[in-house]
Amino acid sequence: MKYSDTKWDFKQADTKEFTHCFHSYPAMMIPQIARKLIKSYSKNVKLLFDPYCGTGTSLVEANLKNIDGIGTDLNPLARLIAKVKTTPINIQTLDLYLKDFNDKSFAIRFGIATKDEIKLPDFKNIDFWFAKNTQKYLAIIKDYINNIEDINLQDFFRVAFSETVRDCSFTKKGEFKLVRIPLKKLQSFKPDVFGIMISKLLRNKKGLIEFMNSKNNGANTNIYSFNSTYSIPQSIIPEKSVDLVITSPPYGDSRTTVAYGQFSRLANQWLDYDDASQIDNNLMGGKKLNNYDFDSKILIETISKIQNKDNKRAKDVISFFADYYKSISNVSSVTKKGAYICYVVGNRTVKDTKIPTDIITKDFFESNGFKHKKTIIRNIPNKRMPSKNSPSNQVGKKSSTIKNEYIVICQKQI
Repeated sequence: MKYSDTKWDFKQADTKEFTHCFHSYPAMMIPQIARKLIKSYSKNVKLLFDPYCGTGTSLVEANLKNIDGIGTDLNPLARLIAKVKTTPINIQTLDLYLKDFNDKSFAIRFGIATKDEIKLPDFKNIDFWFAKNTQKYLAIIKDYINNIEDINLQDFFRVAFSETVRDCSFTKKGEFKLVRIPLKKLQSFKPDVFGIMISKLLRNKKGLIEFMNSKNNGANTNIYSFNSTYSIPQSIIPEKSVDLVITSPPYGDSRTTVAYGQFSRLANQWLDYDDASQIDNNLMGGKKLNNYDFDSKILIETISKIQNKDNKRAKDVISFFADYYKSISNVSSVTKKGAYICYVVGNRTVKDTKIPTDIITKDFFESNGFKHKKTIIRNIPNKRMPSKNSPSNQVGKKSSTIKNEYIVICQKQI
């Protein structure tokens, strides 16, 4: 069963409730979708798993309903944000640090205190993306954060710092890929680094208080750095222990769809995460394959159409769906009999050929012992996506991005 339902569009919904207000991120699932799916399929559910958890939308919603969550993601920035969004902290202690940080930043901004010698980070193209003065202020903030002893408080500051890094860089706002603002705008771009950081901290504090007041239960979340295309260790998730899966997997390989790694790179570099420039290569479809034996007739037909136009792009599609199938098989191995999986997917276009990811997802789960229950089609009025992308990765060649999402719901039969 497959049908459109405008009730899932949530056009007027507040998507920044609770800790969902933390940090922008590409293609985030809006909380109302996860919330409605949990409400529909959470009977007797104790553990929710999100194998591509991103910044933790489904995990926050699970915690609010007293459901434990497990999330995995390869992007260290995403894991950091998801962890902070689901971790209660002592607000009184936070307030002490906020006052201290505000006092010190005020003294530096207005020349009351001199700036101590702080070692600037040294990574490729730092001068291309940040003015020298901005680098100094960011380095002062980073040094302050590194001296916070409580790791949860430190991480809370790190999330605000990450978004401050991007807002104070020479990147075009509204772009996911690293695109520099025009040269003529550089000289007039003088961000208030400390002011931006403080505004992020105060916004996030408000969201955290809302989350903690509404949560009021003992639900916990654990987040791991793990590639779901590999077998999932028992130490992360025991076999057949998951009651519910709610997730939004990548639409396709990051190089030509949503560049999660590029979006995160500058923040990851400032946060000292290793291999910040290699994230997109490590995500699904990053390692290229020439062929793969798929158990999906429609996928085989789709690949054939693309091969007739561009064999290289066909390899991109093959590589992505080979990893996607491995991931689905591994997710299937940890779900209980009777468990529901809810995958929110998009049907992208490659070489003017629509890829029916919703049907392919259904096929993949059916070959792993699931029964397809229904697919709900929703419009995307407020998911943060670029209005155009470059599917060929060639300068100047643009096409419209995904306008609909498909919520694929299946139930484990074995």
